[in-house]
Amino acid sequence: MALPCSLNRYLLLMAQEHLEFRLPEIKSLLSLFGGHFTNCQETYGKSPFWILSIPSEDIARNLMKRTVCAKSIFELWGHGKSPEELYSSLKNYPVEKMVPFLHSDSTYKIQIHTFNKTLTQEEKVKRIDALEFLPFEGKVNLKEPQHVFSVLEDYGLDPNCIPENPHNIYFGRWIADGQRELIGSYSVKKRHFIGNTSMDAGLSFIMANHGKVKKNDIVFDPFVGTGGLLVASAHFGAYVYGTDIDYNTVHGLGKASRKNQKWRGPDENIRANLRQYGLEKYYLDVLVSDASKPSWRKDTYFDAIITDPPYGIRESTRRTGSQKEIPKGIEKCPESHVPVSLSYHLSDMFFDLLNFAAETLVLGGRLVYWLPVYTPEYTEEMVPWHPCLKLISNCEQKLSSHTARRLITMEKVKQFENRDQYSHLLNDQFLPYQGHNSFREKYFSGITKRIAKEEKSSQE
Repeated sequence: MALPCSLNRYLLLMAQEHLEFRLPEIKSLLSLFGGHFTNCQETYGKSPFWILSIPSEDIARNLMKRTVCAKSIFELWGHGKSPEELYSSLKNYPVEKMVPFLHSDSTYKIQIHTFNKTLTQEEKVKRIDALEFLPFEGKVNLKEPQHVFSVLEDYGLDPNCIPENPHNIYFGRWIADGQRELIGSYSVKKRHFIGNTSMDAGLSFIMANHGKVKKNDIVFDPFVGTGGLLVASAHFGAYVYGTDIDYNTVHGLGKASRKNQKWRGPDENIRANLRQYGLEKYYLDVLVSDASKPSWRKDTYFDAIITDPPYGIRESTRRTGSQKEIPKGIEKCPESHVPVSLSYHLSDMFFDLLNFAAETLVLGGRLVYWLPVYTPEYTEEMVPWHPCLKLISNCEQKLSSHTARRLITMEKVKQFENRDQYSHLLNDQFLPYQGHNSFREKYFSGITKRIAKEEKSSQE
């Protein structure tokens, strides 16, 4: 069976979670390592098997040193929709590409991997024996082989309707595994310092990969919280920096978020989190600062801004202001010079965030952030836009039946000129999103309706 891409074909075995995030992650990482994403199949959708054309094995290995969305990658030797098609494809694969891995001084083993079906040992052995036409001259070594080959069979996505025969069969040489183990080793359950909104470890690494974070980058989080996103970026060798308006969170003070723990300990802070993973050398600093009033010099540049702004559900959206800004009907203290805490509308927050990113990112630098949306009202036109930033990807993660958050990745493609120059243009563009300023109320409205429905049902 002929494939649309003829050279350097690789098979990616993808993890079956965060499906929308997988393609942007792979594209970003290939771009980071000098590759280009080439579409070798009609769609990547929900299937765990992706065929890619990658320039070199080195790029393939670098890809797997970063990805948390892919399990393994194989040099693809053959592919078919039936055993006969697979064998025909293998016989057409250049022998000169096989020989370096099959010579008499080598050791090898063949594995059978099935998706959505379990085979007996007898069935697996039968499939391996059917490959005897391949020019294997080395010795079989099941414990420590030099080369591992795999037959991968795809039985579709429906566990309630498993076909007798696979939809697709692949054969390839194993190259490398991805970084799935990071999800467990960096789990927030094991982390020293956490909060109510600490980011899931897997999503933190996905965000860093979408942001193309690399060694010696400077990565900034303006809503740093407990610093989970800094940890992921530091793991990839970036120097990390952050700010937050919450003094207690920045300094690790106040009530603990863990069960059965009343107060935070003296060493519970963001620096301690990085120390826990041997990453303290990448910690620059974290400051108490208001994201609505950035105090950076104009020559401040970041390689990536990766952040999870508050949505007002668990943590309030606040900014600092003066006595003059206090709404009518609320008592003021005109003699006070202490800043007051004011509500920070989501549309204003994202307006400030995009302006800040456009001003402080290097050309080619990326902004990665979460955008909360009320799904019955969401349209793509609501996604914030800026003349200096290009939208790279927009992925949805559901929060409830009626709300979601979207991971937005943008890249700086034009130099920032003047903040006032963009204000009038952006004000109109941000109007569609202003309906989400009441996101908290919309989020809880569904819960209230569900509770009322359950109570009515129980009474009946």
